[in-house]
Amino acid sequence: MRLLIVEDEKRLAVSLAKGLTAEGFAVDVVHDGLEGLHRAAGGGYDLVVLDIMLPGMNGYRVCAALRAAGHDVPILMLTAKDGEYDEAEGLDTGADDYLTKPFSYVVLVARVRALLRRRSGSPSPVLTVGTLRLDTAARRVHRGEEEVTLTAKEFAVLEQLAVRAGEVVGKADIMEHVWDFAYDGDPNIVEVYVSTLRRKLGAAAIRTVRGAGYRLEAR
Repeated sequence: MRLLIVEDEKRLAVSLAKGLTAEGFAVDVVHDGLEGLHRAAGGGYDLVVLDIMLPGMNGYRVCAALRAAGHDVPILMLTAKDGEYDEAEGLDTGADDYLTKPFSYVVLVARVRALLRRRSGSPSPVLTVGTLRLDTAARRVHRGEEEVTLTAKEFAVLEQLAVRAGEVVGKADIMEHVWDFAYDGDPNIVEVYVSTLRRKLGAAAIRTVRGAGYRLEAR
């Protein structure tokens, strides 16, 4: 999943980005409200973590502008403010959740995952494809009774295939949601990870559809 962090406290933004990247997310960071609006409006993000007190344009206005333009991306608001009226204002502008600084990183990750599950329409953090089970909360994978150890990036690639099991998922779609905006390496990196997943899960688990992408099949 690809996340956008809009936060002007640079140390906090970098810390959140590192932590969420370690959790398997692709993360982009901007420090200005106007740039955040531009990026978020461009689409491609599964969730936006949005600070309220921002230069250029505050988080309330960014959120309101996105909703007015018809963007339904989940928005988790962060603020140093505290009080029910501040929370109400954030939610009234269209935010999906609200977290007051200082906050627990564990709680932040839990809120992010809950919003992503809500958007996918599945309250369960477990994805099942045949004998394959992905626990998206614990980031664990089982094939039958056997647990398969995956790196964060391997899990993220597999998750993109699992949420669209049976469908063809293009290389560009995987790149967009697993690698961040700044990645300028070899796009064939997706093939490398798919090859590794086949080795760990069985060669027949992921089919290549020539010229189109990959399909995760129930086995």
